[in-house]
Amino acid sequence: MKDESGAFSKAIAAAIKEGIELVIVHGGGPQIDAALLEAGIESQIIGGFRVTTPEIFEIVQSVLAGQVCAAIVSNLRKAGVNAAGISGRDGNTLQGIRMTKILDGTPAELGLVGEVTQVETELIISLLEENFTPVISPLANEIGAENGLNVNADIAAAAIAGELKAESLIVLTDVSGIYRNYPDPSSIISEISAAELAAMKNDFQGGMAPKVAACLAAIAAGATKVRIIDGNRAENLLLALAGTGGTLVHA
Repeated sequence: MKDESGAFSKAIAAAIKEGIELVIVHGGGPQIDAALLEAGIESQIIGGFRVTTPEIFEIVQSVLAGQVCAAIVSNLRKAGVNAAGISGRDGNTLQGIRMTKILDGTPAELGLVGEVTQVETELIISLLEENFTPVISPLANEIGAENGLNVNADIAAAAIAGELKAESLIVLTDVSGIYRNYPDPSSIISEISAAELAAMKNDFQGGMAPKVAACLAAIAAGATKVRIIDGNRAENLLLALAGTGGTLVHA
């Protein structure tokens, strides 16, 4: 998702004016890739997760909590949104343990990649009560340690949506939704139950695997529904906020 024209920020501003309360969780894969390339550091992706050494984590944290979050907050403020950027580490919002296997259960050495086990919503709720729109970087504090963890943005969003008992989690990706036979556009699933999706979750590869896992985790944790949409067009976000488009996953 890119917002060079400000279209997404304007869509978010319009939704807030209509009384919709939003919490935004962002990623930053392309920006992290660029920063690692500039630093001359090679990174490896396993099962949709970036293997995160302490050296890579420092760059990930700097890019997410600094560069990306600041840019999103700036764009939103230009559109009239009272946005406030925080990291999942602030206020112990996200806490977790190191992930030791990928989503199909295969053991993997992922380093400082986090699995969220606890969400503290106090800071998020206080921001909402003060009429701020929280923009959250997907980082967590490791339980029992002083370091941070790199959390997949979709999984972070799912954990937060579940704990907030959100009416809806909207996941922005680079395809139109969930496909039974990717990339065949005729195989897109318009609506599916969490139970049906769970039965086929191991069929998904690459970056879609964490998104499917996030859908299931959000509903299991208390979110009412999840919608996966193509994040390349701001109109799709407006449609999703109105309850249409992409793939709807429900309990």
